[in-house]
Amino acid sequence: MAKVIIKQVRSTIKRPSRQKETIKALGLGKISKTVEVEVTPQIQGMINKVSHLVEVTQL
Repeated sequence: MAKVIIKQVRSTIKRPSRQKETIKALGLGKISKTVEVEVTPQIQGMINKVSHLVEVTQL
């Protein structure tokens, strides 16, 4: 499967708890933190839910 780099670019302050939990589940938590993950339907759904907080780069 394809891999992507996810970078958190916005804070989770004043965001619903579901969005905070999704950010944690992706392995993020602080601004400018990046993770490299394989794209699965579950990961793609999480990215879509917090797309306004993260930046995605395809490898």
